[in-house]
Amino acid sequence: MTGLHKPRSGTEWATVCVAVLLVLLGLPLLIMGAQLAMIGGSFYYVLFGAALIAAGALMLSGSVNGALLYLAAWALTWPWAFWEVGLDGWGLLPRLFGPTLVAVAVALTIPVLRRIGTSATSATGSVV
Repeated sequence: MTGLHKPRSGTEWATVCVAVLLVLLGLPLLIMGAQLAMIGGSFYYVLFGAALIAAGALMLSGSVNGALLYLAAWALTWPWAFWEVGLDGWGLLPRLFGPTLVAVAVALTIPVLRRIGTSATSATGSVV
């Protein structure tokens, strides 16, 4: 599917909101992550920010691949967080709690994105 998907229902609008949230969260992570990496910090934030922006853009176009991209980035966040701070609960909390909440919201959009993809395929007669 090319271009932005035009939402037609409440669930599709909620999916658009989650996609926009990903882009808005990804921008500062990418920018400030680049600043951190330039002074010798972790390059992880640049990669995670770029993944969020790409995932949000894919979801805005109605692609389930955006949700899957976010969930893959989220899954990779867990080993990174444990590598970064070990078993320190207070250190893990800011690294895992927010991304996990967003992962729940993103996972809830998968059925909607699949429905959008299926309707786009049946409308055009081709595989998207």
